[in-house]
Amino acid sequence: MFPSRPRPAPPGPHQESVWEYPRPPRLERTPARLEIWLGGVRIADTTEGFRVLETSHPPTYYLPPTAFLPGVLVPAGGGSVCEWKGKASYWTLSAGGKTAQSAGWSYERPTSAFLPIAGHVAVYAGRMDECRVDGERVTPQPGGFYGGWITANVVGPFKGEAGTLGW
Repeated sequence: MFPSRPRPAPPGPHQESVWEYPRPPRLERTPARLEIWLGGVRIADTTEGFRVLETSHPPTYYLPPTAFLPGVLVPAGGGSVCEWKGKASYWTLSAGGKTAQSAGWSYERPTSAFLPIAGHVAVYAGRMDECRVDGERVTPQPGGFYGGWITANVVGPFKGEAGTLGW
């Protein structure tokens, strides 16, 4: 169990601490190659993505819809609201005989600070076969609600781990 005030891990060379990310979150373009596999098929591949950086969270990556193979994304019911980005729409992803219900989300009409990601899709890495950033397989952010991708260049502790509900 984490104490009520978490102890950030010190970042090493070429690492970022999620505790140095801002709140409200920041949106930035990333030149990293982002790849997603589902059902044994590489369903998305781009170097035109964005990442959202928020205190205590690993980056959440948003890919343009054109990065996905045709027919992979199907609108799913439901939605949610982010206080920073606005109303989210959900996507079901299917490929290679495998379907991941409501495993992606997008902001079709985001708030002004997040307009560049309008229509871009983020996915829960834990519901895919695998996701990669510049060839490195990511670890999904802990917990079932958050969609960050953990790579070797980010250190936590991360929101979503046991005992982090009050952060």
